[in-house]
Amino acid sequence: MEIWQLLLLGLAGAVAGWINVLAGGGSLLTVPIMLFLGVPGPVANGTNRVGILLQNIAACSTFFHRGYPEWRLGLSLAVATLPGALVGALMGTQLSGIWFERILAVTMTVVLILMMRAPRSQSQQPNPPALSRSRLILGHVAMLGVGFWGGIIQVGVGFILMPVLQRILGCDLVRVNQHKVFIVLIYGTLALWIFFSSGQVLWLVGLSLAVGNFLGGWLGAHMTLTRGETLIRRVFITVLVLFIGKLLFW
Repeated sequence: MEIWQLLLLGLAGAVAGWINVLAGGGSLLTVPIMLFLGVPGPVANGTNRVGILLQNIAACSTFFHRGYPEWRLGLSLAVATLPGALVGALMGTQLSGIWFERILAVTMTVVLILMMRAPRSQSQQPNPPALSRSRLILGHVAMLGVGFWGGIIQVGVGFILMPVLQRILGCDLVRVNQHKVFIVLIYGTLALWIFFSSGQVLWLVGLSLAVGNFLGGWLGAHMTLTRGETLIRRVFITVLVLFIGKLLFW
């Protein structure tokens, strides 16, 4: 690739990393750009995960540095995604076609409705109330589906993770973002390894994205902590509406 193409990928990665940490859907920017630059679809699907990995390392390091009080819950949820991510990534290496975009649009529409109806959470409690056993079990079961979607496509996984964490597990949006980036980091490492083993990762392209993703992820994590739930909700809903329109009409 030429220098301008690598710079374009880095810029796209920065915007996508910021969007991914605050809301989700940044891959709907990076994957089409890779396709535009001539990267085959399955390879773009695998290569995109290099940037996702670096973005979440940056965000997680920020959250852990500032304090991540529920890391045990985050770890157990992340482990629950691994079986689904394994199956999804193995299927993702064989993926072709564009029908998944329509499915994604429907999924995001449902998530948008749920988020609009969700009550505003009570804010960032240092010691959030204990969850019932049934909700904890349901949340962990839902993580199997999150892992599968993240493994097979990754695009839009934040739109699935956020309502699970908020509506089932009762997390406010700051805690949602803390858990989200950690969960994606854990299963994303497994998924990237599977795509790499299948020869579907272009490292120069992926690392160009990753530089931008890292910076965007760091900025998104800091804005999560400093600007809080109001900013996250506004960005999340705005991104959802724009991406639903893109998938359905553009």
